Amino acid sequence: MATQPEHLLHGGNLDAARQRFPSAPEPWIDLSTGINPFPYSVPPLAPEIWSRLPQRSHELALREAAARSYGAQNQDMVVPASGTQALIQILPRLIARSQIAILSPTYSEHAKAWRHEGHYVVEVPDLTTIASARVAIVVNPNNPTGQVIPTERLRGVAAELQSRDGLLVVDEAFADVMAPDVSLIPDLPPATIVLRSFGKMYGLAGLRLGFAITHEDLASQLRDYFGPWAVSGPALSIGAAALADIAWREKAVTRLQNAQRRLDALLETCGGCSVIGGTPLFRLATHSRAAQVADTLAQHGILVRQFSYAPTWLRFGLPGPEESWRRLEQALRAIGTNI
Repeated sequence: MATQPEHLLHGGNLDAARQRFPSAPEPWIDLSTGINPFPYSVPPLAPEIWSRLPQRSHELALREAAARSYGAQNQDMVVPASGTQALIQILPRLIARSQIAILSPTYSEHAKAWRHEGHYVVEVPDLTTIASARVAIVVNPNNPTGQVIPTERLRGVAAELQSRDGLLVVDEAFADVMAPDVSLIPDLPPATIVLRSFGKMYGLAGLRLGFAITHEDLASQLRDYFGPWAVSGPALSIGAAALADIAWREKAVTRLQNAQRRLDALLETCGGCSVIGGTPLFRLATHSRAAQVADTLAQHGILVRQFSYAPTWLRFGLPGPEESWRRLEQALRAIGTNI
C-alpha cells in the first residue's frame, strides 16, 4: 500500500510534495489545509507600518476589533499572537507539569506541545473520561472531523476543572464559519482560554495572526509573557481592518458554504469516496485506498491531507479558481477509473 512520509502528513507542505512528486504539473493545488481560498483583499498600508516598530495604539485597535468580532466583553480579554500555533506552544509553559486530557483524534500539535514541556498527555475519546486531568483541551469544531461539542457541555467541563484549579482550552480555529452559538466567547466561563485563528477564515495564513480570549487576569499574564511587539505592524493593521469588515465576513461564509456543497457533490462522484464530516472550510472523506487516492491526486499536482492514525481518511480543502475545480474533477475521474 502507498504511504506518505511523515513530513507530508502536515498540511501545506508543498516543498515536500514537489520533492516527492517532481513530475506533477504546476502550479500545485494545495487542498491539504482548511484555509479560505477566497482571501480578504489586503488594504494599502502606510510606509511607516513597515518601517517603524508596531505601535501600542495599533495593538489596542486590533484587540478592540477582535473583541467585537468574536463577542468578547472587552479588549482586555484579547491576547494577539503571531498565529494560534504560537499560543499552542506557549500555554504548556505557563502551567506546572500536570495531566492533560485532549479530546481526540484532533489537531496533533496540541499533544505535541504539551508533551514537549513534560506534561503527561492522555488522549481521550469523550469528555466523560477527563478524570483527574488538570487541563482539558477541546478543538471545537474539531479538526478534522468537524464534530461540534455544545457550549453547555463545555461549560460543565469548565466548572469541573475550575473546582480543582484546572483549565479548559478550547481551540475554535474553525468557528468563524459556524453558527454563532458554537463559540464559548460571548459567555466565557471561568478558567477557560479560547483560541481563534485569523488566517483560516480570512485566507491570509501567511500573515500569522491568532488570538487567545480569556478573562482579564490571565489575558494580562499571557500578554506579559509574549512581551512587546508580539505581532507585526502589518498584521496589526490588516487584522483590525478585516475583523471590522462584517459585510465581507457574511458574504465569505455564504460563499464558503456554497463551495462546500459543490465539493461534497464532486467527492461523491469518486468511486469509493464518501464525505463523513468537516466544516465549510474543509471536508473529511473516507476511502478504503486513501493513500493511493492521495498519491494519484499528487501526481495530478493536487495535495490533500492524510492521517497516520486514520489511514482511510482524507481531508480536502476548498478549491478556489475554476481551473482548480476542473483539475480536481479530472483527477477524481481518473481515480474512479483506475483505483
